[in-house]
Amino acid sequence: MKKLLLAIALGSVCAISFAQGKDLKVAIDPTYEPFTFKTADGKPTGFDVDIASALCEQIKRKCVFVEQVWDSMIPGLQAKKYDVIISSMSVTDDRLKVIDFTDKYYNTPSRVVVKKGVKFDGPASLKGKKIGVLKGSTQEKYAIGELKTAGVEIVSYEAQDQVYLDIKAGRLDGTVADFVEVTGGFLSKPEGKDYNLVGPELYIQKYFGIGAGIGLRKGQDDLKKELNTAIKTIRTNGTYKTINDKYFKFDVYGK
Repeated sequence: MKKLLLAIALGSVCAISFAQGKDLKVAIDPTYEPFTFKTADGKPTGFDVDIASALCEQIKRKCVFVEQVWDSMIPGLQAKKYDVIISSMSVTDDRLKVIDFTDKYYNTPSRVVVKKGVKFDGPASLKGKKIGVLKGSTQEKYAIGELKTAGVEIVSYEAQDQVYLDIKAGRLDGTVADFVEVTGGFLSKPEGKDYNLVGPELYIQKYFGIGAGIGLRKGQDDLKKELNTAIKTIRTNGTYKTINDKYFKFDVYGK
């Protein structure tokens, strides 16, 4: 009888495991509010986290979030520390050389941010200024390609919130960051009251790619197909809009 009961119990566990699917380890950088950040009790939250959870529900997998420093995201993926990256990673030609991506799940522009009163009419007008950027980001690539060549000093950081701390401390004159992130993570807060956006919205494809996608290792074709289908599904069934409207006042899916 005990063996029978054990067999039934094990069968039930297997059925539940099969129904839920195996864990999907998702890499995140929790320093990128409002896309990915932590609640007061240390729980990961934000747009990327909610999107990841919605996609996991669609493909019947359980999301397990793995915190990772941004500049080590791709090496960690290649080393199989996690299955995917869902952390506002733009799909660029350089990244496509080493990893694969799903279709985009959002696309927002980047912007230059400097202190109010600074006259900006192009990169040359920031000559001599010190601009902080996230190491390994598309914004860093833009800053090095367009601002550094115009005489701007570029300082790279392991996390975007470190950039804001140094701006607040007077060690930086500004940043280049995602428009939505810098608005929610800095400009809308007391420490950002003396700073503003300058210049045009930056969509330059050679720097910023075609939008944020889910990063995968080369060869994960079946998972990529599942996730692409899931992205389309949450876009059409209202889930995406519900998540979008929780954090933003406009559709970040973009152009």
